Order: sequence, then C-alpha cells, then structure tokens
Amino acid sequence: MRVCNEGFEQEFIDEKSDMYAIAFTQNVLSGRWKYFILWFLKGETRRYSDIKKFLGGLSQGSLTKQLKELENDGVIQRDVYPEVPPRVEYSLTDKGMKLLPILEKMEDFGKEYGVKPEINEV
Repeated sequence: MRVCNEGFEQEFIDEKSDMYAIAFTQNVLSGRWKYFILWFLKGETRRYSDIKKFLGGLSQGSLTKQLKELENDGVIQRDVYPEVPPRVEYSLTDKGMKLLPILEKMEDFGKEYGVKPEINEV
C-alpha cells in the first residue's frame, strides 16, 4: 500500500476498498487542528479571527494551511466578503457535516476511556 500526497495506488483502492475508505477518511482528517476546526464550525459559520482565537497559540501559517487543506478536500467552505478590511468566513459543507458523526464517536470514546483528572479531597 502506498499513501502519499498524490493519493493511493489504484491496486490498493481496487483490492482493499474497505481499508482504502478508512485511509481516505483518515487522510482528510489528518492534521493536528482539523478535528478542532471542524468541531468549532459544526454549529455555525465562523470568522477566521474567531477560529484563531478558539485555537489559542496556533500560528497564522499553521491555521491557514489546515483551513486550505480542509477547503481543498471539500469539507469546509471559505467565503470572502469584499470589505475593508476583508471579512473571511468559514462553514462546513454537506461533505463536512457528514464527518460530524465520526467526531461524535471520537468524543464518546474519549469520554469513556480517556484519562480523567483526579479530584483531590480535602
């Protein structure tokens, strides 16, 4: 199997369609901040500055890269309004909305099996 920036080998797609489907989805979601961006956009359209503020110390370059990849994959939509200064807003596409159940399952798993902070009793 070969997974790279150019995609997947046709033989892998044809012979291992179940594994290809998982690998394809993982490839769309790969990136340190993509899960958080999608989760933040799930309820509403957000401005670039709101996403940056939500993610804290993330550099502008890293955020722009993650947003561009999500847009290229058809998961989010970027709307630019010709104002001064320009207003840029992001929202989930229909394709992006279909990823939300995956994120919800990940949330459920993390809640059940993730490390829970200890409560110190006094």
